[in-house]
Amino acid sequence: MLRSPSLLSCSLLLAGLASLPSLPAGSAAAAPLPLLAQAPKAMALAKELQGKPVVVDVYASWCAACRNIAPTLSKLRQSYANRVHFVVLDVSDKAKTEASQATATRLGLGAFFMANRTQTGLVAIIDPATGKILSQQRNNADLGTYTAVLNRALAQ
Repeated sequence: MLRSPSLLSCSLLLAGLASLPSLPAGSAAAAPLPLLAQAPKAMALAKELQGKPVVVDVYASWCAACRNIAPTLSKLRQSYANRVHFVVLDVSDKAKTEASQATATRLGLGAFFMANRTQTGLVAIIDPATGKILSQQRNNADLGTYTAVLNRALAQ
């Protein structure tokens, strides 16, 4: 009997999964994978990022989500220009990705970059004092979402 390629692939995958050893009784199963890659819980940010919340934008020129959120990020830059640090990590091509990786590493965002470099359209807000991610959104053009987090961070 001839099967379609996708049906055959699924059958082979299921057969492979069935052959994996099961966990012993009482052991914890692996946690499900998150939809978005997560950076470490806290980062040691560079001195130049201290004192102000940090908005990190994972951007690519070919990214539709990036174009969607661009007006929102522009409004945030205007409203919070002197109170918030804005970091754009451009992954449009190999050269820009390499430059962004170097920038991220210099700023203490290297692990964040490595975990999220494929997540274009992602905007994270990071607490400079703790290095913790306060908010992480992807393709969210709602200005209120970002202003609420930034206003709470600035009030601390």
